[in-house]
Amino acid sequence: MRILVIGGGIGGLCLAQGLRQAGVAVTVYERDASAEGRRQGYRLRISPEGEAGLRACLPQPLQELLAATSNVRDDAGLLAYDENLVEQWAPRFEDPRADREDKIDAVDRVTLRRILLAGLEDVVVFGKNFERLERTERGTVVAHFEDGSSAEGDLLIAADGTNSKVREQLRPTDQPTDLGIRTIFSRIPRDAAVAAGLPEALHDRFSYVIGSDGHHLGLMPMTFRTRPSEAAARWWPGANLVDSDDYYMSVFNVHLADLGLDDAAFFALSGEELCRLVVDRTAAWHPDLRGIFTHALPETTFAVALRATQPVEAWEAGPVVPLGDAVHSMPPSGGVGANTAVRDAEALTRLLTAVVRGELELAEALAEYQKAMVEYATEGVEMSLKIAQWSIKKVATS
Repeated sequence: MRILVIGGGIGGLCLAQGLRQAGVAVTVYERDASAEGRRQGYRLRISPEGEAGLRACLPQPLQELLAATSNVRDDAGLLAYDENLVEQWAPRFEDPRADREDKIDAVDRVTLRRILLAGLEDVVVFGKNFERLERTERGTVVAHFEDGSSAEGDLLIAADGTNSKVREQLRPTDQPTDLGIRTIFSRIPRDAAVAAGLPEALHDRFSYVIGSDGHHLGLMPMTFRTRPSEAAARWWPGANLVDSDDYYMSVFNVHLADLGLDDAAFFALSGEELCRLVVDRTAAWHPDLRGIFTHALPETTFAVALRATQPVEAWEAGPVVPLGDAVHSMPPSGGVGANTAVRDAEALTRLLTAVVRGELELAEALAEYQKAMVEYATEGVEMSLKIAQWSIKKVATS
């Protein structure tokens, strides 16, 4: 069986790792020119389900490498404040992993992607921008790319994200809903934030500031257990991990109605202008908060519009199967979307491996995958929307 994966994000690469371990022929076609070509945010929370999926798909040395480079977290949970640093109610999240020393509950996205790419040098093809697909009389599927090349396989996995071109061809009316929220992602060096007066209670915890002015900011610490290069030297020297100082991922959310800019003007802003917007919009906040925003790195700052798929639906039976944001887009709240994509990858790996072993028919395996995916992805979308609704009261939930 020959598997074509369109998209080399977290879900697509996790699937490729799992299939490679199972001896299934798989090729990933990624539109980026190289591993460095993707702006995807910075720190990512890994849920218990996400960790289980990663461990199921990755070989043991890469599991160890991911654990060694993951975040050192304070287990006190999420803290919330208003703009004057008065503590507010915040939801609590139970984690059955407790104080397990090797748990993977938050990672640096760039490090994660390089780990997911490790060992796939002959599997991932960069610079392949998907154009269209066609089904053959033999029951196979052919992917055509903008450079004029093509590839044929028995199964095509649509892992090409929220703006999926595969979905656009097969299900043109199936588009995620714009939630009316605009988000600015950035990265703030931890040392600079602490030196600027970040309150000690916020140093090592996921904290959220809910401003009465309609502006909201999340600060998520990324403190590496081990420097990536040191960990790679022990577990996978060819992983090409890049060292990084500890940092905070900052996520600045504002409802479109409070932004005062239309999308054309907003998305035309440079990194420097986006940073300045955050500084200006928080000028009346507590001095210990607004001081840290001036240390955000403009070159790491970018904006996105939050969208969600409602309802999540199975795609038509056949040789094209969806995975990740292509079928269940959701806000980045709590990392639910990425963890759900990993669950997709783990489920598909397990079921396709059973097909190759003669334990299941392909149609039966794909039907089982889509049925389960719709159920847990629907729960994921609902959870991410609840978190978003808590932080920004105007977000639509239907």
